[in-house]
Parts: sequence; structure tokens; C-alpha cells
Amino acid sequence: MNNQTQRFPSLVVSAAILCVAFAAAPAPGQTQTPSGADRVSVNLSDPARPALVKASLVNGGITIKGYDGKEVVVEARARNRESARSDSTMKRIPVSGTGLSVEEENNEVRISTDSFMRAVDLSISVPIHTSLKLSAVNSGDIVVTGVDGELDVNDVNGSVTLNNVSGSAVAHALNGRLLATFSRVNPQKPMAFSSLNGDIDVTFPPDLKANLSLKSDRGEIFSDFDVQVQASTPQQIVEDGRGHGGKYLVKIDKAVHATINGGGPELQFTNFNGGIYIRKAGAAR
Repeated sequence: MNNQTQRFPSLVVSAAILCVAFAAAPAPGQTQTPSGADRVSVNLSDPARPALVKASLVNGGITIKGYDGKEVVVEARARNRESARSDSTMKRIPVSGTGLSVEEENNEVRISTDSFMRAVDLSISVPIHTSLKLSAVNSGDIVVTGVDGELDVNDVNGSVTLNNVSGSAVAHALNGRLLATFSRVNPQKPMAFSSLNGDIDVTFPPDLKANLSLKSDRGEIFSDFDVQVQASTPQQIVEDGRGHGGKYLVKIDKAVHATINGGGPELQFTNFNGGIYIRKAGAAR
């Protein structure tokens, strides 16, 4: 079996195989770990440039780790479903196929699985300087550690955790907690953090300069920083969709506007049923 990844202008490695205890060998370019996970390693078209990794799951979680390497390494593991149709006289043969597919073109890596059929967990190692676009819907959290880039992360029914990341982030956890720790921020990029039912807890370097837009309908807002709240009157937000058969809507902006260290890019925090915590790294707790 050839375990070397071949290089093409557009690289597609498919692991859409059905693996049972007596299955055939994995597809070319794909291996299986001793624990039964499907594993694919992909070379970047230009390792000297930052990568962009995109992954989306219907059922399952995503774990990303930055490392000092030049390949994107993807492991996919299918969860075994509990079945009510059990028979004590028969042994269940696990089906471990994940439908893993990894495509690379011009340093953009797109990852997909058969997660709409069964829960699949992704574990991905990426070069440190990598941007991410990640989404998950059910049965899993998203965890990112040690990555420097532009992060776009969205989880509908799980938590989002960003550990020791750098760059910028747009992160949303609809029904879960959003926890982030930045070792460095891009001073030119705005960021946004939002949740519907969960706390938002973000730690920034002490030298952060930012303009803040803060809104929590049913929660409180706390910060270690010396936040300068701006005196302002509520603003009207007008949305006129009548030209397209829609409605004319006027809303009152209830956000609190403030600055940290004189101001900088806008950081937007929006929550409905949870608190907002803006922490300064190294501050006494």
C-alpha cells in the first residue's frame, strides 16, 4: 500500500470506505490508525504561505491543534450508535466508515464527512499560521488550540473553545459556552463573539486596544480592563425591505459602547441568556 500523498493542482483524497472487521485495505492516500480512525495527510501547494482549512459537520465535534509542521493531518472517527435492537445471542460488528474526504487547492483545504448519517469526530493538526472556517450542528463541541490566523467558528448545539490563539476571531455558540484566550490579537481586524444560551468568556493581552459594543439581554457584563463607557443615547436601526416585498422595521440599539486603552478595532459581544466576561491576561482573580 502506498502511504505517500501525491501532489496535483487540485488534490482530492477520499476515504469514503466501509470498514468492518473483515474490510479491505484503505483507499490510496488514506490510512487507518490502530484505534480505527481514518487518517489523511495533505501537503500544501505552498507551505511558505498560510493555509485556510474549512470543515463542517452535521453531527460530531471538531478539534484543531496548531503544530510546527507543513502538512494538514486529518483524523476522522465515527461514533458507534446505540441500538435498541439488541440480541444477547449475537455480536455486533462495528461499522467505522466516516466518508472522510479532504481536498486541497492553492493552500485551501476542504474537509467533509458523512456526518449527516452518523456522528463523526474530527481531529485536525494544522500549521500554526492557518485560518479556519469551522461549523458544527449537533452532538459535539469545537476546540481550537495554538493557531494564528483568522478564525470563523460556529457551533449550534455545542460549546466553542479557543485556547492560546492569535489573530482575530468571529465565534458563535448558539446553545453553549464560548470560551477564548488570545495570546496576541491582530490590531487591524474587528472581532465578534455571540451566544444565545451560554456565557461568553474571552481573555485578551493587557495591551489590547479596542472599541467595544456590548449587549446582554438577560445577563451581566464584567471586565478586568479599565473600560471607558461612552455616554450615548439609544440609536435607531432601520431595516427597509419594502422594495423587495418585505417589511419596514425600526429597532432600538440597546448596546453599551466603550473603549479599552484608547480604542481600536471594534469588538462586538452579543448575548441573550448569559453573561459576558472580558478578561485581562495576568490580572488577579
